[in-house]
Amino acid sequence: MATQPPTPNKPIPNTPTKPSHDITQPTPATPTSFAAKDPTWHTTHTKSLLRKIDLHLLPLLITMYLLNFLDRSNLAQARLGTLEADLHMSGPTDFNLATSILFVGYLLMQLPSNLLLTRLRPSVYLGAAMALWGAISAAQAGTRSFGDLVAARFFLGFAEAPFFPGAVMLLSSWYTRAELAHRVAWFYSGSSLANAFGGLVGAGVLGGMDGACGIAGWRWLFVIEGVVTVCVAGVAAVVLPDYPATTGWLGEEERAYARWRLEEDAGEGDEAGASGIVEGVRMAFRDGRLYVFTLVQHASLLSQTFQYFFPSIVQTLGYGRTETLLITAPVWIGTFLVSLAVTYSSGKTGDRSLHIILLMMVSFVGNVIATATTNVPARFFAMFLMPMGAVAAYQVILAWVANSFSRPLVKRSACISFANMIGNTANIYGPYMYPKTDSPRYIPGGSATAAVALFVAGMAGIIRLLLARENSKLQKREEADPEETNGRVDERARGFRYIL
Repeated sequence: MATQPPTPNKPIPNTPTKPSHDITQPTPATPTSFAAKDPTWHTTHTKSLLRKIDLHLLPLLITMYLLNFLDRSNLAQARLGTLEADLHMSGPTDFNLATSILFVGYLLMQLPSNLLLTRLRPSVYLGAAMALWGAISAAQAGTRSFGDLVAARFFLGFAEAPFFPGAVMLLSSWYTRAELAHRVAWFYSGSSLANAFGGLVGAGVLGGMDGACGIAGWRWLFVIEGVVTVCVAGVAAVVLPDYPATTGWLGEEERAYARWRLEEDAGEGDEAGASGIVEGVRMAFRDGRLYVFTLVQHASLLSQTFQYFFPSIVQTLGYGRTETLLITAPVWIGTFLVSLAVTYSSGKTGDRSLHIILLMMVSFVGNVIATATTNVPARFFAMFLMPMGAVAAYQVILAWVANSFSRPLVKRSACISFANMIGNTANIYGPYMYPKTDSPRYIPGGSATAAVALFVAGMAGIIRLLLARENSKLQKREEADPEETNGRVDERARGFRYIL
């Protein structure tokens, strides 16, 4: 019978008697049959499933985020050209305003966008948002005044808002909690690669195309990167997968197993209509852990605001424009490699807090060195430590947030977008910590960033204690009444424990 578990000598997926993508047919395997499988079977099928998911999901999301961050941060490379002179930016904080105004638009669209994502196809929605921000990014090349640039940057932030929290939520709908941190690191590597390639592309465009066809090099930079973004957006709308239950490149049994893995891990599967939007938002805001995680994400982002001025900070080492842009590349490649290593370790050990504490101490040391001396070798070493600690820690925090708000889909969507929205307010005022009048040591900004790094480390320790207490409560409740259930839609499944 179709409802019986398949026998060991019978092929499981894509049997010749049933089309592999006919989702109207009953699945040949049940949750009970998956639970009865031995560990060897699960290991083999998990590897096969993850290989498919990684191949179809990660390369495109990484590319999209690389372009997302590149279009957001290329202003830092353009500054090393004639941008400020051409747009008559003479004030000491004009560039800071042009940087921070993007996040005003970014914040306004965060929460409504991520809630819409639970009702729309992620592939089409994120692809359309990408095409829009690419067009606006390219349009920055046509600005003729500082006011024009500020307006363009505001709308660029508005268009970019759906992507990052939407992508993190999408990843959390495919991977278990142990798998998510490392996949978030691969995804977030787009920012490190954007900083690395942004420096290389900026060096090439500003050095080789300045004045070509009578157009300044910084204008060419916006045009080239914006056009590439629009082209990739068209691919994303067609190729990017949505959710496991609606994906055609998985067979029936694979779709069922992909959903079962999530249910076993967090006591739920992602159903877009399982809870209304208003109900899901209420669940999110009633959860006190949301505000603690939002605070640590905000502080973590504040500790990274130096990256929007990184070429200018590196330039204080005394090198020319092209050399400065080239020097930034190895720093971000090193950050990328460190991020992969620590998030892999975080996933394997099931730890978040201790990794964050260690990484933020690395960032603290880097900021202290950068502000304490003008010695070139010491400052160059500090340039590596600052992003390696702060950026890698943030990736672990992202996975921690997504891991800790699992049920239902709308609640998790609201939590991720709210934490990201409030977190990114740091990017509105953070840029003012680094006015160019404080060059070369940027003592006020560097000292404040070092203090924030210590604060993030302390908050990670506090959250560890809070979640350990929650786990203890769950354990005692289950031991007191093994059959207890209150019927709440956001109740934690039996056996669920928060990752510390």
